[in-house]
Amino acid sequence: MVFILKPNVEKEKIEHFILDWEQKGFSTILSVGTEHTAVCLIGNTAEVDLDHAVQTNDIISYGKRITEQYKAVNRTVHEDNTIIRVGDVNIGEGYFTVISGPCSVESEEQIIKIARSVKDSGAKILRGGAFKPRTSPYAFQGKKAEGLEMLKAAKQETGLPIVSEIMNQNQIDLFDDVDILQIGARNMQNFDLLRAVGEINKPVLLKRGLANTIEEFLMSAEYIVASGNNNVILCERGIRTFETMTRNTLDLSAIILLKQKSHLPVIADPSHAAGIRSLVAPLAKAALAVGADGIMVETHNDPAKALCDGAQSLDLLQFNELMADLKIRAAVENKEIA
Repeated sequence: MVFILKPNVEKEKIEHFILDWEQKGFSTILSVGTEHTAVCLIGNTAEVDLDHAVQTNDIISYGKRITEQYKAVNRTVHEDNTIIRVGDVNIGEGYFTVISGPCSVESEEQIIKIARSVKDSGAKILRGGAFKPRTSPYAFQGKKAEGLEMLKAAKQETGLPIVSEIMNQNQIDLFDDVDILQIGARNMQNFDLLRAVGEINKPVLLKRGLANTIEEFLMSAEYIVASGNNNVILCERGIRTFETMTRNTLDLSAIILLKQKSHLPVIADPSHAAGIRSLVAPLAKAALAVGADGIMVETHNDPAKALCDGAQSLDLLQFNELMADLKIRAAVENKEIA
C-alpha cells in the first residue's frame, strides 16, 4: 500500500505519519521524488481501510494498493527514474553507459592495455573478472585477490571506475577499491549476499539468473534496496531456452518490462547472451533501440588466447567500431554516451 502525500507537507508531519504506522507494526519506505512524496507500507495491509486512512489524514493526497511483492523497486512507489552516479559517470534514463573489459583479468599489462583502449573508444566503466564462478571446477577460476589489485592498477592508470563480480559476503572487504559490485547470474538468489551488499553504500550490478522470471529478478533487487542500498543496476544477460545455437537468449522484452515496472536503471549484456562474437554488436544496438540504459561488453586484446570466454569477446578494433556506431544511434535515441 502506498500513500501519495500532498505537496509541501512539513517534515515533522511526515515523520509523525510514518511513526504512527510503524507503531502499528508496519515497515515503511519514504520516497521523495520531483513530482510527489510517497510513503509505502510493508506488511499485512489487507485489513487496512484505505479510504478511511486517506479521509482521516490531511497530509494524504490519495492512496492505492500495490499487488506486486516488490515494493521498494516498484515504479508505483518511486515514479522518478533512479540515476546512479559513479565518479563522473551517470547510469540511468537519458544516458547510455558502456561498460567494457575482459571476462577475466589475466595480467596487469593486459588489463591496463585493454583499459586504455576501451576508454579511448568511449567506454566509461572498466569490467574485469577476478573471482570467476565456473561451471567446471577444473576451469580457470580467476586471479582472485591478485586480480583485484590488477584492476586497481588499471583504474589508477586510466581513471575508469571498475566493476567486478563478488562471489560471497565474506569477500566484501576485498572489494573496497571496486566501484560497482557485480552479483552474477548464479548468485541472483543468494539472499545472504543480497542482504550483505544492501548494507553497504556501493552500487550493485545485479544480473538476471539463467532461468529466472522478471518478477524473481525484481524480488532479488528488492532484497538489496530493502536492506538500505538504493543503488542497484539491473542487467539482462540472457536466459536459458531450448535454443542451442546461442549460449543464451537475450530477452529484449525484459528490458522494456523492467523499465516499466521499476525505477532502477537497466542495462544489457550481449556478450553472455549470445556467446558468439558476431552477434554481440547487433544485440548491443538492439538493446539501445528498446530503451536500455547501457551495455556491458566483453573486450580482449587477443580473444583467441583469452583464458575465459574468448569466443564471445570483441577485439579492441571491433569494440572501437561498435562504439562509433553506438554514438550515432544514441544521438537518435536522445541518449548521452556517459
